[in-house]
Amino acid sequence: MSGLPFIKMHGLGNDFVVLDARARAVNLNTAQVRAIADRHTGVGCDQLIIVGQADEDDKADALMRILNADGSEVGACGNATRCVGAILMAENGGRRALIRTAAGLLDTRASGNGMIDVDMGPARVDWSEIPLSETHDTLRLPLEVGPLKDPTAVNMGNPHAVFFAEDAEAVHLETLGPVIEHHPLFPERTNVEIAEVMAPDRVRMRVWERGVGITRACGTGACATVVAAHRRGFTERAAEVILDGGSLFIEWLENGNVRMTGPVTVAFHGTLEASLLDQAEP
Repeated sequence: MSGLPFIKMHGLGNDFVVLDARARAVNLNTAQVRAIADRHTGVGCDQLIIVGQADEDDKADALMRILNADGSEVGACGNATRCVGAILMAENGGRRALIRTAAGLLDTRASGNGMIDVDMGPARVDWSEIPLSETHDTLRLPLEVGPLKDPTAVNMGNPHAVFFAEDAEAVHLETLGPVIEHHPLFPERTNVEIAEVMAPDRVRMRVWERGVGITRACGTGACATVVAAHRRGFTERAAEVILDGGSLFIEWLENGNVRMTGPVTVAFHGTLEASLLDQAEP
């Protein structure tokens, strides 16, 4: 794994180390993923993304794996999908790229002014699809942690619990987030969103990401928030979601899919030294 090249990218501060496994095999253990993601001794990132070659009979342009900073693998990441879509479109010279993920085939498109649009697929709201450990109406879960209560659950390729609050900034997310993430109601853990509805087309959101912690943005979290807010009657089907890192524009389409639009940024290119990976051998 000596001299492994990477691209550091972010979507509104939700940052990624992107590795290309299409020409060179990339095999990392959990300790190595954590070493790369460490912000003091590694590159630093919320998620590590591995881009792979799609199967010959697959219409996808590439495969994408998503590894959290703690080394756990997840099925979806909206901001990472937009970043990988931008890489693939730069390679093919087009304005569209199809990406195969554990959550399905995702369609990314260039939408002008440096913005990338992605159809994140269907929002799932049945209790078994979140999943929950027991049967509940996902519109209002019987869950109360501190000042937070009655979240709406949505699965966007990963589980989300969206809590509505009068003042999102006042919530101690760093304390409450890990408690909710590991609550027994969520057998696969959950992402946690704090949403403050500002207008029928505008929501302020803060996020605790499963396996990562507080991040500056979360694409699937923004999607889940608009779905939850519309289900609760707080917003229209389309809304701007204001995160710590900036705004994403979300629309819950009539066909049940959720579309997200936002910017992507390449921070820098680099090479992983063998010493970083060797020291992280289990």
